[in-house]
Amino acid sequence: MDILTTYGFMLIVTAAVVGFLMAWGIGANDVANAMGTSVGSKALTIKQAIFIAMIFEFAGAYLAGGEVTSTIRKGIVDSAYFVDTPEILVYGMIASLLAAGIWLVIASYLGWPVSTTHSIVGAIVGFAAVGVSADSVEWGQVVGIVGSWIITPAISGFLAYLIFMSAQRLIFDTDTPFANAKRYVPFYMALAGFVMSLVTIKKGLKHIGLHIGNMEGYLIALAIAVAVGVVGKLYINRIQIDQEANRKMQFASVEKVFAILMVVTACCMAFAHGSNDVANAIGPLAAVVSVVENHGEIASKAKLAWWILPLGAVGIVMGLAIFGHRVIQTIGKGITHLTPSRGFAAELAAATTVVVASGTGLPISTTQTLVGAVLGVGMARGIAALNLGVIRNIVVSWVVTLPIGAALSIMFFFMLKGIFSA
Repeated sequence: MDILTTYGFMLIVTAAVVGFLMAWGIGANDVANAMGTSVGSKALTIKQAIFIAMIFEFAGAYLAGGEVTSTIRKGIVDSAYFVDTPEILVYGMIASLLAAGIWLVIASYLGWPVSTTHSIVGAIVGFAAVGVSADSVEWGQVVGIVGSWIITPAISGFLAYLIFMSAQRLIFDTDTPFANAKRYVPFYMALAGFVMSLVTIKKGLKHIGLHIGNMEGYLIALAIAVAVGVVGKLYINRIQIDQEANRKMQFASVEKVFAILMVVTACCMAFAHGSNDVANAIGPLAAVVSVVENHGEIASKAKLAWWILPLGAVGIVMGLAIFGHRVIQTIGKGITHLTPSRGFAAELAAATTVVVASGTGLPISTTQTLVGAVLGVGMARGIAALNLGVIRNIVVSWVVTLPIGAALSIMFFFMLKGIFSA
């Protein structure tokens, strides 16, 4: 307890620095989930994507990141093991942030889209299992997270395949693709409006104290969907093309409509991502601040100090601006060739999977969800449409994320313990 009194300020400053590094890594790596498909399909240039993502990620993280956060993310560690030695929890959280942050920076540099959630989970499991006790880890939660490596990409891939194939069947494989686009695209727009509203309600607004019930949430989303569908119908009806234009020209016009739709979905995904995943950086940081300021008392929830959310939001934006282009290229161009309609199918499928997962409590990685969706769109065109070398690297990076995070965290934990206990 004396350690927290003596070194409290130094521990908080250290936690703030490594928390910023973690947020930087989230910005560099995870934001490609929202923007990669838009860039790959040429709906946006990479500069436009980064600019839009910076605005919506910052807004999501700062406005809807939450006043209170769980001190131990995902309930993977039993806090009872730290009651007598709260400084051990402080060392562990700092070590976890540093370990996850470093791994995210390395992965982002290599252009690997890894899971920021799994990075911090692996790091926390590592220090807790080795530095405290294997019994302190809720292994059932860890097994669920490992299972999500297979489940979430499979769900989103299947949904993306269905959405893309329906668009092919109803619009692109017909004799009059533009006329059919006028008929069916408003329904895709309404579906996108419904799913994106639910993502924002479930993943974003709950953080700012707007606790909208399930029924109200669905009704609001349904109203927005109808409005989006009607506006979309009016907009598309105003687009005039030469009825004698060949099918290639009609395809180009249809893709332009999907491109506009993609930009809107990307903005919603960026806002929801900023509001949700900033907790991976600020949760452990809030835990350190809470334990130090409360003289060793460990609460399940920590009220955020005024400076924590802006720190996380700025970190995400800086990571995105400096390193974000590498992972955006992998998602958008490395896995398969994307057009606006394919990218839209992938993004809508990923968003739908996020809604399903948050409703059922399924542990989820937004990165793996989107990669699965892009794979699903590629598979719809045959295995030859996929870059298997890039996919192999991505899968390897997923598998090594937990052990690398754990190993780095264990090393940093014992270093910190040695420094402050000396």
